Amino acid sequence: MTLEYQALESLRLHHPAWRLLASPHAPLVASFLERVFINQNARVIGQADLAEALEDELFQLRELHGDTLFPKTALAYLNDWAATDKGWLRRFYRQHSDEVQFDLTPATEKAITWLQGLSQRSFVGTESRLLTLFELLRQLSEGSEQDPASRLQELQKRRDQIDLEIAEIEQGHVPLLDDTALKDRFMQFSQQARELLADFREVEHNFRQLDRRVREKIATWQGGKGELLAQIMGERDAIADSDQGSSFRGFWDFLMSPQRQQEFGARLDKVLTLPAITEMSLDPRTRRIHHDWLEAGEYTQRMVAQLSQQLRRFLDDQAWLENRRIMDIIQGIETKTLNLKNQHLKNQHLQEQPDENQSTQLATGLFNPPFKETTMHVDGFGADINMPMERLLYSPPIKPIISSIKLETGDEAVNLAALYSQVRVNRAALTSHIRAALQIQPQISLHQLCQQRPLAQGLAELLTYLELGDESSAGERFTMLIDDTIEDTIHWLGDDQTNRSATMPRVTYLRPTSQPPANRHAH
Repeated sequence: MTLEYQALESLRLHHPAWRLLASPHAPLVASFLERVFINQNARVIGQADLAEALEDELFQLRELHGDTLFPKTALAYLNDWAATDKGWLRRFYRQHSDEVQFDLTPATEKAITWLQGLSQRSFVGTESRLLTLFELLRQLSEGSEQDPASRLQELQKRRDQIDLEIAEIEQGHVPLLDDTALKDRFMQFSQQARELLADFREVEHNFRQLDRRVREKIATWQGGKGELLAQIMGERDAIADSDQGSSFRGFWDFLMSPQRQQEFGARLDKVLTLPAITEMSLDPRTRRIHHDWLEAGEYTQRMVAQLSQQLRRFLDDQAWLENRRIMDIIQGIETKTLNLKNQHLKNQHLQEQPDENQSTQLATGLFNPPFKETTMHVDGFGADINMPMERLLYSPPIKPIISSIKLETGDEAVNLAALYSQVRVNRAALTSHIRAALQIQPQISLHQLCQQRPLAQGLAELLTYLELGDESSAGERFTMLIDDTIEDTIHWLGDDQTNRSATMPRVTYLRPTSQPPANRHAH
C-alpha cells in the first residue's frame, strides 16, 4: 500500500484502528482491552464478566479524575465500542447460549500493538534480527536453487562447519553466548511470539467473514445446490490456498506434532532459567506462549468447522424441502386421480339411469361423454440424445491473403460515358398507360400495349411492365395474369438502331372486377 492522500483519508474515515487512535477515549479503550484480552490471551469473554471488569476500571478512574470523566455505564461503553461506527469489539451470541459474548477485533489489536511500540525500549537488539535475515535469505536461496550440484555444495559447506564445531567442542572449546546476545535473541523471540497470536486473530476474522457471506447467500439463494456449493467452496479454497492460509496450515501442522511440542517446551523452560533472562522483566505470557498458540489455533479451526456445519445444515434443509415438494406433488396426483375416478363413476351412473332432461340431451347428442378434456400433461417420454460423433468438426475460417501493392498513377484514358448512361424508366407513365387502356376494354395484353406505345427504353421498360403487375396488390388498380399456353413476341428498336425481340408467355392486365378466363392462371 502506498501512502497516498486518498488512501490515507479513506483509512482515517473507515478503518477501526485509526478511529481508535483518534478517539478521546483511546487511553481507556486500549489499556482496558489490552489488559483483559491480550495479556490474558482471552479469545471470548461474556458480557457480564467484561462489564464487571470495566465497571471496576471506571470506578478507579472516577476516584482519581472525578465522576464527570466517564459518565456512562460499563455496558453502555461496551455496546458503543461494538457498534458499527466503532468496530473495536465484536458482539455476538455463541451457539446454545443466550448470553452476549465479546471478542477483540484484529484492527483493535493492531492499534494496541502499535501503541506498545511507541514506548521507549531500554534495550534495542539488532544482532538477532540481522541473523534472522541472513537465515531467511539462506533458506530462500537454497529453497529456490534447482541445480543439484549447487545444493550439494551448500550442504557440504554446512557439514564442514558442523564438523569443525564438533572438533572444537571435543577439544574443550565450548562457545557460549554472552548476556547481551541472550537478551537480544530472547526479545526477538518474545516479540515474534506475540505477533503470532495477533496473526491467529486475523486468520480467524477472515474465516468469520466468509461464514457471514455464506449465511447471507444461503438466506437469499434461489438456485440449485451445486452452484451455491461451488461458489462457497471456491471462496473457502481461495482463503485456504492463499499465502496466509497456506502459512497458517503449515504452522498448525508443525505445532500439532507432539514431539515438537515437547521439544519446544523443554527448550523454553531451559531458556527461562538462564540468569541473563531472569534479570529481564519477562512477560508472564511468555512461559505459556505455546499453549496460547494451541488455544488460538483451536479457536480458528473451530471457526472452519462452523463453516462446514453451516453448509451441512443448508444441505439438510434443502433435502427436506425437496422431499416435501415431491410428496406434495405425489399427493396432488393421487387426489386428482381419485376425483377423476369419482367423476367417472358419477357420469357412468347418469348414462345408465338418466333423468328426463338428460334423456333429451342424449337423444339430441348434446350430452358430452366424460373425459373429453385433458386432465394431465406429461413433459416427455424420451430423452433427446446428441451423439458426440454427430457434431460437425470445426472448420477454420479462410483467411484472405491481402497483397500490399503500392498504388501508381495511371495515364490510361478511360471512357466515362458509361457512368452517365444509366437508364431510368418512368413507372408512373407506364401505369397511366395501362389504366387508360383498361378504361376502354376490360383486359389488354402486354403485346397490345407495346404495339400501341412502342418500347422506347428497350428491355428495361419491358421488365418494368412485369414489375408493375407483381406490385399491383400494393396499390395498383389492375391485375396481371400469365398464360403459359400462348407465347407473344415483342419487338423494339435498340440503341444501335437494330431490331430486338423477346418471346415470352402472354401477359394480360385486367380490371379488378373482371373474371379471368377458365384456361388461364394467376402468377
